[in-house]
Amino acid sequence: MDDLRSLVAAAAERGIDVAMDLAFQAAPDHPWVSEHPEWFRRDPNGEIRHAENPPKRYEDIYPLDFDSANWPGLWEELLGVARFWIDQGISVFRVDNPHTKPFRFWGWFIDTLKAEHPELIFLSEAFTRPKVMYELARLGFTQSYTYFAWRNEKWEIESYFNELTRTEVADYLRPNLWPNTPDILTETLQSGRPSTFVTRLVLAATLGASYGIYGPAFELQEHVARAPGSEEYGRSEKYEVRHWDLARPDSLADLIGRVNEIRRAHSALQHDRTLRFHRVDNERIVVYSKRSIEPGDADAIVVVVNLDPVHTQSGWVELDLKELGIERPEGLVMHDLLTDARYRWEPTRNFVMLDPTGLPVHLFGVEADAARAASR
Repeated sequence: MDDLRSLVAAAAERGIDVAMDLAFQAAPDHPWVSEHPEWFRRDPNGEIRHAENPPKRYEDIYPLDFDSANWPGLWEELLGVARFWIDQGISVFRVDNPHTKPFRFWGWFIDTLKAEHPELIFLSEAFTRPKVMYELARLGFTQSYTYFAWRNEKWEIESYFNELTRTEVADYLRPNLWPNTPDILTETLQSGRPSTFVTRLVLAATLGASYGIYGPAFELQEHVARAPGSEEYGRSEKYEVRHWDLARPDSLADLIGRVNEIRRAHSALQHDRTLRFHRVDNERIVVYSKRSIEPGDADAIVVVVNLDPVHTQSGWVELDLKELGIERPEGLVMHDLLTDARYRWEPTRNFVMLDPTGLPVHLFGVEADAARAASR
């Protein structure tokens, strides 16, 4: 516990919150198994049932019965667990598989704790039916995992993020985008191509206001799966101690650091609802923008991504300048925040070309000349 308190304090000095994985279940040798046997689900033969999240079955986990005859005692005990960690300085919880517990429990649990500690953040780690994910968000989860990891084609990205940001879903769900997790190594990342890791990073960091990566596996482009057809890492830190060299020549650590600097510096990237997709005459290129919602803040970002990890792709981009808050388009300058290059763009159509062997993305800050800035 002293080590934990020291970690939390040292992280806080650097502006970092320590998040805890909150998994409400028990090991077979947990004291609750003997002290409160009524808190566990049982098979017809009377034995405690193992946890399942189809198609996975966990023989080292006993699931709790949230609807047992003594459910009030169990619920209060779980509330006490959270309060204990909050007292140690933890204010961010990544909640494991909340969709396998009753909705009414989460509504009561989150409401009770947030009444005591409004600053708490609960991240819903639920990969299940959209309606269930959306209901968990309505119940109070601050942020939610999404299907971003499996949205690769242009039409998939545009359709999914229009749903998340331009429908009623945006009223209650705050997406948190992850290209990988300790449990998920997608088929896309298994290609091992650096261009794929770069594009997935930039998409995650700019399509949503919140994103995450499982590192150092992501920085070092780990891509070997446990078996053909599997989406699990072959050498998982869940089963062995790993030592990582983030200074390796192929490390993406510097790029990730730069992307995070850009996110902090640009208010446009700190919102979801202003996401808009723009026309480009190539289905392998996606173009989208964001702008600030703060009064008097003219910050605007345009992102151009080559979704083809192998071939150079090019096309003509047509920006909807009204979506960028630009009324007078003369003097439009696009500042690539990753390379520091600047390009003067025409107000209607502009040509782009992206080579995946170099940098397969443009992350543009939209710069205005003095005349246009005065018109805002």
